[in-house]
Amino acid sequence: MERLRTTKGTKKARKHGFLARRKTANGRTVIARRRAKNRKRIAQ
Repeated sequence: MERLRTTKGTKKARKHGFLARRKTANGRTVIARRRAKNRKRIAQ
């Protein structure tokens, strides 16, 4: 008896977090802006 493929399991891009922000150019500007504002938390 063959097993049925129930879910495909898509790879979701990480939206939050420091490494996710570092990956894109816009994300790096977010980090730079938050550093300029002296935010305690740069990325969550």
